[in-house]
Amino acid sequence: MNTSNADPISAALGLAWLTVALGLVLFLTQGSALPESPPVPAVVESAPVPAATQATPQELQQEQQALAEFIAKRWRIADEAASSFVSIAYKAGRLHSVDPVLILAVMAIESRYNPVAESVMGAKGLMQVIPRWHLEKLSDHGGEDALLEPEVNIHVGAQILREYSRRLGDEVLALQMYAGAFNEPTSRYANKVYAERARLEPIRQRARKQTSQSV
Repeated sequence: MNTSNADPISAALGLAWLTVALGLVLFLTQGSALPESPPVPAVVESAPVPAATQATPQELQQEQQALAEFIAKRWRIADEAASSFVSIAYKAGRLHSVDPVLILAVMAIESRYNPVAESVMGAKGLMQVIPRWHLEKLSDHGGEDALLEPEVNIHVGAQILREYSRRLGDEVLALQMYAGAFNEPTSRYANKVYAERARLEPIRQRARKQTSQSV
């Protein structure tokens, strides 16, 4: 056997194995630098209860009455219906930590305060809730048919708004998702809701100011 030819071959093979081994070590040590899975977004903490729900009972009664009168006149609905919708919106707002005036603004845009409104997409009631997407929430109220009851509809709608706000951490995005227009770039729906709230907010503030001055 010619050892002079075997030695260079053995050396070459040894060098090749050494190169492979070094490459494997390098690969394994660099594995920890690969991008990790995206972190799970932190849950947004509950927002403080809106200032309106921290008012005195007398202030709350006065502002609810003023809002109901304005809504009844603007949307041409019965005074009793307007008073009921406003009262329920305040209860739902307090329970779910949502501004009641925002709830009323959503109602105006969604149904024009029509408690039996139904859309071609299957949305029902004052806040146009689509039952098939919120069956779990409706199970506590007797199912889908309960959505035509103003109190159930308003409470479920407020609950949805709050959940979207917590999930997204942004009220505008929550409103857009509520409308099924999350990817709409101009936030048209949210702007419409805010425009309506801008009509209601001075009514609330004026009523509270008048109440505080009369005390």
